[in-house]
Parts: sequence; structure tokens; C-alpha cells
Amino acid sequence: MSSNESRRAFLRAAASTGAAAVAGTATAHDVEFRPSARYPDPAVQILDPSFAKYRIYSSSLEQVGSGMRWAEGPVWFGDGRYLLVSDIPNNRIMRFDEATGSFGVFRQPANHSNGMVRDRQGRLVVCEHLGRRVTRTEHDGRITVLADGHAGKRLNSPNDIVCRSDGSLWFTDPPFGIGGHWEGEKATPELPHSVYRIATDGRLAPVITELQGPNGLAFSPDEKFLYVVESRAQPNRIVWRYEVTPDGRASHRTKFIDANGPAAIDGIKVDVDGNLWCGWGSNGSAGARSEELDGVMVFNPAGTPIGFIRLPERCANLVFGGPKKNRLFMASCHSLYALHVETQGAA
Repeated sequence: MSSNESRRAFLRAAASTGAAAVAGTATAHDVEFRPSARYPDPAVQILDPSFAKYRIYSSSLEQVGSGMRWAEGPVWFGDGRYLLVSDIPNNRIMRFDEATGSFGVFRQPANHSNGMVRDRQGRLVVCEHLGRRVTRTEHDGRITVLADGHAGKRLNSPNDIVCRSDGSLWFTDPPFGIGGHWEGEKATPELPHSVYRIATDGRLAPVITELQGPNGLAFSPDEKFLYVVESRAQPNRIVWRYEVTPDGRASHRTKFIDANGPAAIDGIKVDVDGNLWCGWGSNGSAGARSEELDGVMVFNPAGTPIGFIRLPERCANLVFGGPKKNRLFMASCHSLYALHVETQGAA
């Protein structure tokens, strides 16, 4: 089945499925969620037979937190069994405790944090829209600024971030956080949209400068490739794949995924088999029905869509967590959702 045929099959299934949906609104931002009463959960859709092995028959979609304005950038702390997720407009970082099920504020104010990751020493690294910088939270709670400018100019608004096994940090820097006052402070961009690398010695250098609105990014399991979402590409949103050299250069760009229509791709993660799990939703174009697009689309290493997890809200970003790294957490508009799957996030 071709990529386009798989996508059309997905849309037909999405239109007719009885998947869990929003049942109502408790407050302005609390989404009342109705989980599936039956197994297998129809929210987990098999687009290609190869995805069947990743769906757990008796695992269903769960809502583990709600009440946010725009959820983004989740990061898992296995040593504490908790997850942090940015609530950008509310200027706070929320915390979900897996042991108790509690969901509350971890840090506020949070400088309109967005993407987050842990470094090789287990410290929290945060992309901050306010301040236009990347910071690290030390083990004693102190905040260290890792990057806030390049070539004498301020960064735009660091968006998403990953840590390579050599300890280097790679982040995207589109102007989304300075486009208005909703996710930071309105300002004029001073630098091109770029992907940057912070070397282990602290040196900052741009590695990709040709993309419009670079957004989510992730390494392949062997780190030979870097995937980057170009969220302002025209006419369609694109995921590009770059070859990565041991010394930290990205080259030989190839098109990996073309959203091919009204869909938008946001945050991305890779599992141990090299599949790409993509935050998915409408790009806001006329006629785009978000209820058919909201969720997580899964592509195999060849770029073919093989599975879809339908959500009641658009998914902005995601992360694998849990004790076995097989619980997929999905930051989606107002809520945080979770689903156990039969794979693990790549290290």
C-alpha cells in the first residue's frame, strides 16, 4: 500500500471509528475524557499490518492530566517516576506523578518553557521562550544559561531539544514564541530559523539554517540520522532526514515525510525499531477537520504510515516513559494522555 493510500485509509477509518472522544468541559481548560469501555481500544488504529505487534490488545488510552492551555515538551524522569510537561501560555511546568497519579504545578513562573530533555547527567534542560534561551537546572536547583544568542544576536525562541549520546544538545529555534504575547513576549527575529548544537564544551553553532519554522527533532536509534520537522514548509509540512557525522555536522538532506494535505506535524520521537511517532493535527487550513487528524501518526523507517492513535485533542509533543520505557505520553492541547505500547523509546 502506498503512503497516500495508507493515509486515505486512515481518514476513512477515523471518520467512522467509535474511538474515545471529548464528552464535555468541566472548566475552561479541563477536558472531560471518556475512555474506551472495550478492548482493543478503537483509538489505536492499525494502518499497516506491521503495526499490529505494537498495539497491546488490553491497553487503552488514558487521560492522566488536564487543565492546561497549550501542553508541550514532555520529559520523563525515571528515577523519580514522574513526568514534566510545559503549559506554555500559563507560564508553568506541570508534573505528573506515576506512583500516585497526582498532577500539579512543578515550576511557576517557568519563562514560558517549551521543549525539555534530560542531559547525560540527568539534569533538566529547558527551551524558554521568555528570555529566548536554553537553560539547565542543576542538581541543587540553580539555573545555568547554556545559550541565549549567537554572533552577537539573540536567539529567536528555542522550541524543542534532544540530547545525543555524546552529551551534545541539539535544539530548534523558530520565531514562534516571539510572534505575540501568548507564549512569550512579542519581538522581531534577529537570527535565521535554525537548528543549533551545543557541544560538550559549551560552544554553540548552527548546524541547519535552510528550514522555515524548524520544530520537532529526533535522532535515529543509531544516531546516524537526525529527523527535523519543517512546520512552515509550503505547501505541505515536511519531516527531513539528515545524515549526522561523528563530529556533529548534518548534511545530505532527504525528504522523509510529506504531510501531503491539511495535516501538521509537531513534536516527534523514535522507538527502538526506528519508527517515528509524530504529534499530528490540522494545520488550520480551510476544510481541515481536526477530529479526523488529531492524534499521533506512526511511520516506519521507510516513511510509510503504519499506525495512528486518535486523540480528542491535537497532539503537540510526546515522549516514551514508564519503568520499561513503553508508556507513550502525549501532550495534547489542554491534556496529557498515556498509552502502553509494545515497543520502547530509543535511548
